Amino acid sequence: MDLHLKNLFGRFQDQFGSGPGLGPGSGTCLMKVEGIAPNCIKSIYRAAAALYRTEPWKRLRPGHLFGIRVGKDSDWSNKKQPFPCAQFVGGDGGDIGIYMFRNENDGKRMTGSRETIRIPNVELLRVTFETESLMFPSNKKMIRSLSLEASGTDRFPVIDVTRCTTSGELWFRNPTLEELRFVYAFMRAISLVHPLLQVDTDGGPKWSRLLHFEPFIETVDVQWPPEMAKGNDLVAVTVSHPPGQVYDEKASSTSHSTPTKYAEPTKEETFADVRMNSNDGLRQCATCEKEVHGDQSVCCGRCRAVIYCSSTCQKQQWKDTHKSECGLYKAMMEREEELAMKIFMFPCSADQPCKWLEALGVHQKGMWRRKCSCYSHCPFGLLPVKGGLWDSWGGLDNEEYPQDAPYHNHIRDGISSPILLSGWSEYYNLWSLPLSSPVADVLSHPLTVYYILTALSISSKNRLLKGKEVILHYLGPEGELDWMPAFAEIGHLLNGSGNIQIVMVGPEVPTNLSGTTSGISSRVRVNLLRGVYQEEATYLPSPHVIIALNCVLDRNGSWSGALDVIKTMGFPAFFTDQSEISCANAKQVLRSAGLHITHPVTPNPFRSPVRNHSPSSNLPSYSNGFVFGAMEFPTYELSPWNYILTAPAIFSYPIIPENYVHWTQTPESHIFSADLPGVRKEEIKVEVEDSKYLIIRTEAVDESTVPGRSFMRKFRLPGMINIDEISAGYEDGVLTVTAPRSITRRGLLIDPAAVPERLEVLARAA
Repeated sequence: MDLHLKNLFGRFQDQFGSGPGLGPGSGTCLMKVEGIAPNCIKSIYRAAAALYRTEPWKRLRPGHLFGIRVGKDSDWSNKKQPFPCAQFVGGDGGDIGIYMFRNENDGKRMTGSRETIRIPNVELLRVTFETESLMFPSNKKMIRSLSLEASGTDRFPVIDVTRCTTSGELWFRNPTLEELRFVYAFMRAISLVHPLLQVDTDGGPKWSRLLHFEPFIETVDVQWPPEMAKGNDLVAVTVSHPPGQVYDEKASSTSHSTPTKYAEPTKEETFADVRMNSNDGLRQCATCEKEVHGDQSVCCGRCRAVIYCSSTCQKQQWKDTHKSECGLYKAMMEREEELAMKIFMFPCSADQPCKWLEALGVHQKGMWRRKCSCYSHCPFGLLPVKGGLWDSWGGLDNEEYPQDAPYHNHIRDGISSPILLSGWSEYYNLWSLPLSSPVADVLSHPLTVYYILTALSISSKNRLLKGKEVILHYLGPEGELDWMPAFAEIGHLLNGSGNIQIVMVGPEVPTNLSGTTSGISSRVRVNLLRGVYQEEATYLPSPHVIIALNCVLDRNGSWSGALDVIKTMGFPAFFTDQSEISCANAKQVLRSAGLHITHPVTPNPFRSPVRNHSPSSNLPSYSNGFVFGAMEFPTYELSPWNYILTAPAIFSYPIIPENYVHWTQTPESHIFSADLPGVRKEEIKVEVEDSKYLIIRTEAVDESTVPGRSFMRKFRLPGMINIDEISAGYEDGVLTVTAPRSITRRGLLIDPAAVPERLEVLARAA
């Protein structure tokens, strides 16, 4: 009987709703909206599905109101934002959806402690996620005819505008096209920023079950689909919680430029000499660059972030630059406790790297040799290698480092899939590593790469889940070149699903390793190439994602050429940097290069737990401390059939160019293949130019004929190739060119005798 009542109640709840909310959607069909195009409906459903995947209802309740600002007020009818306040309903049960209000006051009046209050003459826009079985026939027909993307397994958004009457009834109408544009921009933005909300443990009454979040404001650039764009392809969407949070914007801000956070320092300009309580050794004055011992230095009394040798230098810099920056630095310093990883039981401060390594017992051992300057004379990638994994980890106990073995008990229903991780605690539990093990400091690089591929880059994650290969361009490697045993951990986390090809490109790659391949695990291989990215990118296989770790974009002029290439290619790129101020500067560099911020600056859950110390700054700084993403959105318009056939989650990346050449490798050779359907064998020309470049092209056999397809590709051959043994074959429309290696590589072995004692270190470039 109890089971029967439970089933009846469940069916009633699905059909009529329960808990906070106004009930199921009215059944309005978007096809009836005046002026709407099918592609516009598809874009809205994709945005709803992307939001649904982020599961905001796990933490957010109707009491959490958000302020919304999409572009400028002048972009909308009546010169004001249509629905500038929103809430999420359904987190405690009942109908899952989003309610958007005309103003914050309406949102507060309609939000009750247990249910939504019907206030007469208040209009709101609703996005209700309903199962297809309960939808109206007109909506079902629209979903099937347009092949619309589902939210989750079986839910679809129903959008309507609702007004409460004086008698308590509900009137419904179709949303306008302008209102749908506003909803689209909000769903895109909130799916990116709501995970950034930080719980305020001291906020709100202790007896309340409602989570309280710290005040929050973030702006992201949202790409308009071609059918929604009006003048600008991008719009800046600002989301705040609570709604009263605002930016101080510079007068030059436009609808497609992100405002800059700015905090005024305290008006009174009395200076206090705050002496540093530190045994940090030598520090450097931010004004005169004079070296001063840590316990004799002073810092700014307001933000505590900047180091000076005396109050005279402090006052001088206050007048010059620091007055406008102090408030921002203070806000960053307030995150000091939040960023510190207190779960670890080893020292997490390395102001003197050699002493820190000695305390751990790994100084001048294995991969740890890149953590201090003792081996700076040795080129990156050429550290002498003694033996196996135990030596690579500096002689740590076996239970203190990850073993070269697959994970067990991570196969569900006979199907293996990548292991998804959210932070160091989960990873250490996975291997049963003690929290006294310092391996997180080295593993930060490979696990940051894995986190980007499986959590931030949706297209890469989908490829791995389907068992496909992901090609990654890794820019500017340095110490990572000696950490290949740590990068092998990525292969174990893939758990038998998918493959990753990492192409490391940078000027620090040794000449004798350029063009080589290291199969560091059965599912991960690393290609090394010496050079700057802007010169080598055209010769590389097209990437699915581009990554640069600890990039320091604002301090290296050589990045400009690489960013131009990234913009031209149109593939998603992700960056990390050590401090929040470096990331803020990097965002300005990216925008100056014409790239758009697609993932806001967020703390990286796989940042190194070891805090770095800058000579003239106390700002929290960690290797790979913060992560952010950028890309140039493509300007092409896809055919509707692209969406029906591929059903992408957000954008259908990557689009394969017509002259694409696929590059694969074996220990014996490099293999290049190109699809040339409809081309006769005698129309294909394969040539080697200057013993460096491979040219693949098609040409007519005689003047009276035209080749079945026009194709031309020229790219640089990898190093150590036997030019005389290059061969080509053509079968079933596929051209295959095999370039044998002059030296067959079975492993990555370096003769220590070949390493010079001194080497001039080149400036890092990307």
